[in-house]
Amino acid sequence: MRRYVLVLGLVALLLHPVPVSSQEEARVRLGNEVLLDEHLDGLQGKNVGLVTNHTGVNSRGEHIAYILAEDERVHLVALYAPEHGLDGEAAAGEYVESYTHEELDVPVYSLYGPTRKPTSQMLDNVDMLLFDIQDIGARTYTYMSTMNYCMVAAAENHVPIWILDRPNPLGGIGVEGPVLEESFISFVGIDELPKAHGMTAGELAQFFNREIGADLEIIEMQGYRRNMIFPDTGLPWVQTSPNIPDLDSCFGYMATGLGQGTGVYQADQFTWIGGAGLDSEAFHARLSSSDLPGVQFTPDTRNGVGGVQITITDYYDFNPARTGIHALAHAFLLGDFTVPRSDNEIVMFEKIMGTDLMGDWLERGLTPEKMEREYAAELEQFAKERAEYLIGAYAQEVLVKIDDTLLQFDVAPMIDSNHRTLVPARAIAEALGGTVEWDGDARRVTIIREDSIVQFHIGRDTAVVDGREKLMDTHPIIVEDRTLIPVRYISEFLGADVSWNGHWQIVDIN
Repeated sequence: MRRYVLVLGLVALLLHPVPVSSQEEARVRLGNEVLLDEHLDGLQGKNVGLVTNHTGVNSRGEHIAYILAEDERVHLVALYAPEHGLDGEAAAGEYVESYTHEELDVPVYSLYGPTRKPTSQMLDNVDMLLFDIQDIGARTYTYMSTMNYCMVAAAENHVPIWILDRPNPLGGIGVEGPVLEESFISFVGIDELPKAHGMTAGELAQFFNREIGADLEIIEMQGYRRNMIFPDTGLPWVQTSPNIPDLDSCFGYMATGLGQGTGVYQADQFTWIGGAGLDSEAFHARLSSSDLPGVQFTPDTRNGVGGVQITITDYYDFNPARTGIHALAHAFLLGDFTVPRSDNEIVMFEKIMGTDLMGDWLERGLTPEKMEREYAAELEQFAKERAEYLIGAYAQEVLVKIDDTLLQFDVAPMIDSNHRTLVPARAIAEALGGTVEWDGDARRVTIIREDSIVQFHIGRDTAVVDGREKLMDTHPIIVEDRTLIPVRYISEFLGADVSWNGHWQIVDIN
């Protein structure tokens, strides 16, 4: 059986053997790669069911289903497909059929058809269930609801389930939005989470399992840190669903897609928001005065419908859920929109919000700032509770970028007692285009770039730059046989500009 490779874009699953990336380019090893390299013996001789779709690829674009099917140690006996189907082509909400996979000759059970939870019959021949799907970090995106239902089914049928972990594209720093209330749990809000939860699939699985009690194992990523957004991983982006082709749509999902049923709606794959009767210029003025970081708004009237186009200017500073709440609130303050209300069945707007309070606030004309204050206490409480379920290996560490390229170090950067970031000298010097000489007797590192010569001495708070002594408020140190020097000083001594994002712990050098 030949191995197929995923062609990026919204195309049929695994059509052409065209590689999309190389292992060397990826800074993060996905859970499926760690599984294949380190844990495959745990599947030996087992009948394996795999919950996946077109996003279930490794860093080279190879699909996990084909890799497992080729391995003689594993018996791949069933596939399970979420919303949008195995190939990711079905429209949002479209019924997905079950069928037999022509190439692999295994059943593909739909989890967005007659059932959204694997039935006992679907699991009858399965000894182990694997889950490998890329999420986008929003509570209402249904792939994680499918994971939850699979965990429940696994627990009910005494089948172990392994989650092959993947990055949260938005990063693992921000949590935002009202926390879902238990009475509003649905398939677009499966647990008591805020709009943006800041967790990976594996972390969410641990959170879900507090109520489920499944025989759960997380196959953790390697090299992932929660202060990474998706581009920092070096992994190829795979369109997750028809309306999420790229990172802008992924980040824009919560910023523009909260108004279901109100008359405020999104377009252009979550990069435009507006509604009938809105004045585009007034809407733009309100949003531009909202002090929302990392985003610009452009007035954009479409077919007589007022709205704005959003342009993300800084993915780290941009807060998708907060931006969405501001956009919805200002639209209501300007226009004539109606809050959908539940009667015998909870309406989709309240399912998406996870509460009926947002409708109350919109009807009362609350400003978005007042709305934020209303849900702040519950959001803070969630942030504390989620800490128990976060994966320790993903803890933040200082990230250093040069011209938007993330550097890799064999010794992690550190922040010293003077709040200065120290990094391995050779790695940073070479990234800046210099060469390094080390004098062990003098405990001195010399960095040469073109006509510039910079010298640092271990333990000294002075550096010598082109023969002139410069005072620093820190000093180089040795850690694990590596000389660490202050990144700001070496960068500025060599003529670069340096900025520091303390919230994300990222050094940007340009």
